Amino acid sequence: MDSNAISGFVDKIWDDQIVPRLVDYIRIPNKSPMFDADWATHGYMDQAVALMENWARAQPIPGMQLEVVRLEGRTPLIFIDIPGQGDDCVLLYGHLDKQPEMTGWSEHLGPWKPVIEGDRLYGRGGADDGYAIFGSLAAIMALQAQNIPHSRCVVMIEACEESGSYDLPYYVDHLAERIGKPSLIVCLDSGCGNYDQMWLTTSLRGMTGGNLTVKVLDEGVHSGDASGVVPSSFRVLRQVLSRLEDENTGEILPRELHAEIPAQRVEQARVSAEVLGEDVYSKFPLLDGMRPVSDDLAELVLNRTWRPALAITGIGGIPSLDSAGNVLRPFTAVKLSLRLPPTSNAVKSGEFVKRLLESDPPYGATVTFNLEKAGSGWNAPTLAPWLEQSVDEASRTFFGPPPAYMGEGGSIPFMGMLGEKFPGAQFLITGVLGPHSNAHGPNEFLHIPTGKRVTACVAKVVADHHVASGKGLTEGVAATDAHTHRGEDGCC
Repeated sequence: MDSNAISGFVDKIWDDQIVPRLVDYIRIPNKSPMFDADWATHGYMDQAVALMENWARAQPIPGMQLEVVRLEGRTPLIFIDIPGQGDDCVLLYGHLDKQPEMTGWSEHLGPWKPVIEGDRLYGRGGADDGYAIFGSLAAIMALQAQNIPHSRCVVMIEACEESGSYDLPYYVDHLAERIGKPSLIVCLDSGCGNYDQMWLTTSLRGMTGGNLTVKVLDEGVHSGDASGVVPSSFRVLRQVLSRLEDENTGEILPRELHAEIPAQRVEQARVSAEVLGEDVYSKFPLLDGMRPVSDDLAELVLNRTWRPALAITGIGGIPSLDSAGNVLRPFTAVKLSLRLPPTSNAVKSGEFVKRLLESDPPYGATVTFNLEKAGSGWNAPTLAPWLEQSVDEASRTFFGPPPAYMGEGGSIPFMGMLGEKFPGAQFLITGVLGPHSNAHGPNEFLHIPTGKRVTACVAKVVADHHVASGKGLTEGVAATDAHTHRGEDGCC
């Protein structure tokens, strides 16, 4: 492999084709179904699919077969099959749906307003995860431009990931024969601790959540008349949440929602903390004077990647400040997002949380917790020696420093699903969401040089996979028990 030629090819296709297409893609408000119930009527998802489909069809990839698969009542999926050499298969995954707008964008930026400033492309979805289809095909084309053999490649781009990938299992079953049995799975939907080296994601937290509602009255009443007699729905809700979370520390209290952290992951967290230093927390837009929850950087990494944590992401029943009268409100509702350890069973954890919050309600209030989502996390299998060597060489070649390994705090539901279906597969989970890129939030951006380097690294790994497959080395290190990828017993 001529690494300079790979870099040159990747740089050119990114500059000439990929960045312009991502600019067009960012303009499309194709929000995930959870945030746009009328997505099918609005047609934005179809626009995003068409943009990617048209670009992919125009690429000179011999024998490529592309289909937009549409199961009734479900979001579409782009399925691409690229012939290769040998019997092995590489599966490359990404998604095209987006998170909602979110407030707080800088005045000259916006979620559907692509802006290029220096090396950054601002706007919703470019890095999470619109670039995936472009980067995947560019990596394959870079190899073909040098006549470097690769295994058969299957590219799957879904449109439901930000809603928990609830449509994806149906597509995986529907396409099972056409997918085959991949021995390498590449996912470009993850993050990077910095933009200086390649980062491999070793684990992903799971998630459960839903709407918690506390109701105390049939209608609002004068606060001067009722306060001191009728308990505040907000106070009752606060009481109920204290069963789940220590309000002083943020620790999730029930041990049923925790999991044992493997020794290897503890050591990787220590090394990552040494590499990143204060960037572990300074990458977040903390206010002046704010500090993280701990001074121990390794503990912060573990908090973010292996420990459960609660976020309140929405609130209902509370009027805006300029319309809040002296009324004791009838109810308070909040949306809970509970991150779970990678090996937790999200369905059972959600059921546990529902029982915990609804049982024995204070003052006899009506407390309901309606579960909305449950996605189990994922813990990577041990890297095969060929892949560990390939990743090391790729990072040193296209970035400079050696690779780094760290879990991610977010979820990619498809990884847990694939870990169960293909227990012998190897995983290359990486991405471009680095410091300050702020996925899901305001001022989200794609760091273009990192996108290029990750694409080149994928090309290197796909080429090495083919060499390893010829030697019979692509079958991953098998899990020693059923809990390596996802926990299935109890809540963790």
